[in-house]
Amino acid sequence: MSKYEQLMASIRNQINDGVWDVGEKLPSLRKQSSLSGLSLMTVLNAYQALESQGLVVSHPRSGYLVAPKITPPEYKKTKANYHATEHINSNDLIFDVLQTSRQPDLINFGSAYPDPSLYPRAQINRSLATAAKSMPTSAMLDNFPPGNEELRQIISKRYATQGMSISPDEIVITSGALEGLNLCLQSVTQPGDWVIVESPTFYGSIQSLQKLGLKALAIRTHPLTGIDIDALEAALKTHDVKACWLMTNYQNPMGFTLPLDNKKKLASLLKQYQVYLIEDDVYNELFSGNKKPLPTKAFEHSDMTMHCSSFSKSLVAGFRIGWVAAGSQAKAIQKLQLMTTMAASAPMQLAMTRFLTTTSYETHLRQLRRTLAQRKYAMWKRLNQYMPDDVNIIFSEGGYFIWIELPEHINAYDLYLKALKHNVHIAPGAMFSLTEQFNHCFRLNASFECTDQHVDGIKTLASLVKQMERK
Repeated sequence: MSKYEQLMASIRNQINDGVWDVGEKLPSLRKQSSLSGLSLMTVLNAYQALESQGLVVSHPRSGYLVAPKITPPEYKKTKANYHATEHINSNDLIFDVLQTSRQPDLINFGSAYPDPSLYPRAQINRSLATAAKSMPTSAMLDNFPPGNEELRQIISKRYATQGMSISPDEIVITSGALEGLNLCLQSVTQPGDWVIVESPTFYGSIQSLQKLGLKALAIRTHPLTGIDIDALEAALKTHDVKACWLMTNYQNPMGFTLPLDNKKKLASLLKQYQVYLIEDDVYNELFSGNKKPLPTKAFEHSDMTMHCSSFSKSLVAGFRIGWVAAGSQAKAIQKLQLMTTMAASAPMQLAMTRFLTTTSYETHLRQLRRTLAQRKYAMWKRLNQYMPDDVNIIFSEGGYFIWIELPEHINAYDLYLKALKHNVHIAPGAMFSLTEQFNHCFRLNASFECTDQHVDGIKTLASLVKQMERK
């Protein structure tokens, strides 16, 4: 254990033992350095790690204070294990909400992307300019599926740091994670097949199932612990399932991370029933604390898990560079890609490779995680301050989404329409579901700084909810 980890563990134990009360200021960096005999940088690293875990919070000119303990709200488990839908119709709601989010001057709590100011745009643009100038005439062919060889090696090495042996040969570079997810789904299913998703689920999966003529089994899911493994097994027993499309880390929209034991159970269960797992892991770099969560792919040895991710949420959205660790399906996915988009953009692949080899990606990620943790906590605090007591505010560590449950008689789409009149945008729960079960819920993006404007947006939402409660 490193020195900063030892200090962090000591302070964590002191907080848990009540040595430091909620809201109490920890010793300053200089004082803690003097007391512990550690360098200022070591103390700073320990404090920042504690902050990313939600144990302390930093305040300008006040230093680091002990954060209030976040008590998970009560959550009523639904009676149904799963909901089967044979004819999927995502209607116009998803399209309308996404299009509306493009309007200027919105307080955009409904966006799926992090605050763009958090990206290292200057360095990224320099990498793109250099790549464009030095791009060889063979670049298009060199970056055909499976994609740029050096970039695939970089991604393979990042898997290796987690103890995962993923060959560059099984990695396919895609135009964002969504293309990878769609190609995976297409490679292992035929129209009319059953596919398992979470309930609620990422709206992109709903659209993909509809486009490919697939049938959905939406499995009961807890907002803090994820998909119900027993309910999943019940669905596998009664239906001929071909694939699961699941998000196991910092899920969109709820924000949960599936516990490690449940990932192991999931891998074992899918191996038993010979079902492919399409693992959507686009938020995996946005973890809380010091350890990146393992994907379910780390626990399966049957080569039936396709792990999909991208740089869109951690580095830059506009480049549309993702990948699939596709295992046995790598060749099939390459063939499908050649028949659709042909290949991910060659200049973007070269620019991403250049950035990752010349710039400290890890330094950027550490700063990004700290900022997201601070901002998510700040929004949670404001929501608790202004929302009525009967509103469930689901806070989970990592990522940047907060899931809100209103009293069941309040329709979140109605709240969405009312909020738009005040230039406040949210993502209503109906976007993420094949049923009406989450019509009283909505998702908030907590990656933006809690400026006066954003606090006013939270106050507006709270005021509208109170008005709707009275009707």
